[in-house]
Amino acid sequence: MDLLLFTVDPSWGRDVVAAGAAGIVVDWERRGKARRQEGENTQINDDTPEDLSRMRAAVDGRLVCRINGYGPWTPSEVADAVARGADEILLPMVRTEEEVDRTLDLAAGRCGVGILVETQDAVDRSVALARRPLSRIYVGLNDLRIDRRSTELFRPLVDGTVDAVRATVDQPFGVGGLTLPGGGSPVSADLLAAELVRMGTDFTFLRRSFTADMADRDPFTEVPRLLDSLAALRRSEPAVVAENRARFVEAVTGRPVAVAATQPA
Repeated sequence: MDLLLFTVDPSWGRDVVAAGAAGIVVDWERRGKARRQEGENTQINDDTPEDLSRMRAAVDGRLVCRINGYGPWTPSEVADAVARGADEILLPMVRTEEEVDRTLDLAAGRCGVGILVETQDAVDRSVALARRPLSRIYVGLNDLRIDRRSTELFRPLVDGTVDAVRATVDQPFGVGGLTLPGGGSPVSADLLAAELVRMGTDFTFLRRSFTADMADRDPFTEVPRLLDSLAALRRSEPAVVAENRARFVEAVTGRPVAVAATQPA
């Protein structure tokens, strides 16, 4: 599973990538985000075009730029991200196929284009969206929860939503975010990691929980430890996968789940 770190700190990003992470995400998304996420205790970054240039100079790994949701500003943002060396752009808050097609046309093969499925409209259109030549597809749980007017962050992982989207995607697929083994709240990172592995997740994000948990820790020790824990989960026997799934569902819903009911048909 590829790990992509949100950061604009060149030294930190360089070390985490050298330790085994796949790349860096520089986050330009902020249009309407404070209003949309007001009171939600979410992370809103203020990364700049200059940050993207600085990270390109510092890091050899894959460099991804999350731009703003589609609008009149998209042509200039795509052009700027390409000029500053982004390997991919991520288009958030997708609602229609037309938004994606226009962004692909703007990129014109000069960089990859990935999308964030974080609205109910995008969930409903996931089959059509996945037919596009996208570099990756990521399900964003926070904004999907807000769009659904829900209070439960992890509900799409237990109600079949994410599994249904996953089934439509042949491109690299991502969801959620991880921190160090033994961490994580309100659901443990170990259970979430097991769930991501169960679904065949190809990549995920390292964000503020990971950065906070890494205080005074050596990335050259901790990133390989995280990757080793994911590799161990991939080797789990079916009974262990079923048990981990049941524990995850119980942690999200507060209701015990019979292990036999979670086993694949």
